[in-house]
Order: sequence, then C-alpha cells, then structure tokens
Amino acid sequence: MDVRQLGLDGVLEIVPKRHGDARGYFIETWNAERFFEAGIDLRFVQDNHSYSAAAGVVRGLHYQLPPRAQDKLLRVIRGKILDVAVDIRRSSKTFGKWVALEISAEKGNQILVPKGFAHGFVTLVPDTEVLYKVTDTYSPAHDRSIRFDDPDIGIDWPSPAGGFELSAKDLKAPALATAEVFA
Repeated sequence: MDVRQLGLDGVLEIVPKRHGDARGYFIETWNAERFFEAGIDLRFVQDNHSYSAAAGVVRGLHYQLPPRAQDKLLRVIRGKILDVAVDIRRSSKTFGKWVALEISAEKGNQILVPKGFAHGFVTLVPDTEVLYKVTDTYSPAHDRSIRFDDPDIGIDWPSPAGGFELSAKDLKAPALATAEVFA
C-alpha cells in the first residue's frame, strides 16, 4: 500500500496493492493492522454507497460536527470523481484551504478525509459508484454542509457539459463564512 500526503494535514491518498492475473484482480481496501503500521489508527462503524447516474453530480461539501465528527475513507468502484477536502478548523493555519484528488475505479486509489474537513465530490463520468467508510454513524443533529461553489474557498471544479446537479440540501448550504465549523 502506498500512502501519500495531499498537502493538508491528515488528508491522504492511499493506493492499495493490486494483485492481478488473467482472471482480474484482488485489492485489500481496508486492513486495520496494515493501516495502523502506516500511522492510520481508525475504527470504522458505518459503510456508505452512493450511485450517481450522470456526470456533473455534486455531493457536498458535507461534514458532521463534534462530538459526532467523522473520518472518511472513500473509494470509487465504478467510474471516476474529483474528490475535494476543505479544512474547516478555524484554528488551523490552512483554514479554508482545499485539496482535490481524482479517484477512479481504474486506478483503485482512495482518499482519507479526517475530522475537521468538509468533503465533497463531482462525478466525472456517468454511472459512478462511490463507497466510503466512516468513524461515526450519521447524525442529522450534527450534519452540516457548505456551498460547493463558495467563492471564498475557490474550488476549481471541472465544468461538466450539462452543468452541475445538486440536491436541494446542497443548493441551500451556507458559505464558509457563516457556516458552523470546527473551533
């Protein structure tokens, strides 16, 4: 497994080893012992699966506040996304900064997004499926979002031919300046 820092504290690209032959391949996507040896000590409690029919579907920027904050380990099992993590820890020297990573089923890479970061992605191709593990269960009382196109953050989202598709929740999300975030 290769682990690479993405420029914001704790946001990592993880590329599991792919064992392949003429039949296909096998990937170990989570192994607590191997991740611990790489300095990642997390206990996942819920797995999530999202499907997006079209290219240009935006999901995010989402997070949960303490005490129900979540670390996320995300991978794509079909298709391709641009995944984004935004530092929303007001006390951080990188508050409001973001990092993006293209994640695809073909490459088999994953992203680890720690607590204290808002997370989102846009599908780059139709029929994209994303799986992610989280370290706390969903809590509507702690669930928050920030506008994906907040100009103060300035994420460079790729412009899909048909435009972006967002949920009603994400269309109503506040800007970072007025959002309830981490201390």
